[in-house]
Amino acid sequence: MAKDKSIYTCNDCGATSPRWLGKCPGCGAWNTLVESVAEAPAAPGKNRLGASFAALAPASEVQPLSAIEAVDVARTPTGQGELDRVLGGGIVEGGVVLIGGDPGIGKSTLLLQAVDALQRAGLPALYVTGEESGAQVALRARRLGITGSPVAVLAEIQLEKIIATLASQQPAIAVIDSIQTVYSDQLTSAPGSVSQVRECAAHLTRFAKSSGTAVVLVGHVTKDGQLAGPRVLEHMVDTVLYFEGDTHSSFRLIRAIKNRFGAVNEIGVFAMTEKGLKGVSNPSAIFLSQHAQPVPGSCVMVTLEGTRPMLVEIQALVDTGGVSPRRLSVGLERDRLAMLLAVLHQHAGVATGDQDVFVNAVGGVRISEPAADLAVMLAITSSLRGKPLPKGFIAFGEVGLAGEVRPAPRGQERLKEAAKLGFSVAVVPKANAPKKADKAFEGLTIHAVERVDEAMALVRGLD
Repeated sequence: MAKDKSIYTCNDCGATSPRWLGKCPGCGAWNTLVESVAEAPAAPGKNRLGASFAALAPASEVQPLSAIEAVDVARTPTGQGELDRVLGGGIVEGGVVLIGGDPGIGKSTLLLQAVDALQRAGLPALYVTGEESGAQVALRARRLGITGSPVAVLAEIQLEKIIATLASQQPAIAVIDSIQTVYSDQLTSAPGSVSQVRECAAHLTRFAKSSGTAVVLVGHVTKDGQLAGPRVLEHMVDTVLYFEGDTHSSFRLIRAIKNRFGAVNEIGVFAMTEKGLKGVSNPSAIFLSQHAQPVPGSCVMVTLEGTRPMLVEIQALVDTGGVSPRRLSVGLERDRLAMLLAVLHQHAGVATGDQDVFVNAVGGVRISEPAADLAVMLAITSSLRGKPLPKGFIAFGEVGLAGEVRPAPRGQERLKEAAKLGFSVAVVPKANAPKKADKAFEGLTIHAVERVDEAMALVRGLD
């Protein structure tokens, strides 16, 4: 009996190698090659699952771009306002959504609430569970207070049976929880392997496009927080969503990384309650600590997440360091923190070379935009001096290596959000200062600066 031939496939990019290598030859990632059984070559004119290429889809007519009618896609609200915001307005017919997150963060809970709301609104829904039994899904629904739900549930992991059920039921939306548990009999590899995930996702995507059923795929994440499986999976789907947040906290963030039907980097904020996930209409409140009086090392900034301005508190702690001072950050880039400390020393005369510096974005939010630079530097200086910033103080702006303070995008919207929430003093880049008086900024004193040393001198004068 011939021995099955092994092949090594990269979990990140799907590249293959006849032998194990420490570094993937395709993407350069380390320790990502996984052994699997090589698939038999397909017959000429057929794909891996044995279907004829000619039978997959008829050839489309070639048209000039100017002759193609462009119409806005119709969206169906899911009943979850924050989820609709991230999706761009709702579910799109025939769209494929991939949602990932840590175990227990609330992916299944949110989707069960969404499909129940859609079903009650008259849209047929099918919930396919591969990780739990139907009884376990029913128990979760009972805990969430969902009683008498008409949502159809299918406990199945075989691809062919799932597609056959989808074809007979013809739901408007189908949830596959999760794609890593689905397998096809036509492939010899185990469920969750690169080839199984790739082929099963491809067939479910093809079914969604041909039938008009919106398909939501739940994906596992790796220890690094990335979606498990080949990166090609993210390219297949229309929308990629990530759940973020600490499972020990009651708040969750859902972020759009890719969206063919809407804006990317939009976020939705949810609070985990006994009755499931509830949208948070004013997320700025959860990212601001409730200090009775101003404390040293705290500075509030206005960050933009998609189209939504949010106020986030930046906290810094400067302490006496040892031989090798530490620079640690949570929610902010550590390399950027090291750069800001160098700029602070060179252009503002604030030395922290022998100090431990810890920086944290309150609430578990992750800030990637450089507009947080000025707030981080002011928080560090406040902690080092042991003097708090004035009450009702905010700051934002990008800081360059030459010590200049650069403007942040959509600065007027940031200032309006701060004024609406009662902040009274703002230090912003000169280019972001309002050119004329506006009632929206009433009660907010705006100080415009061009350089870091100006900002530091201004703050010392406000003490």
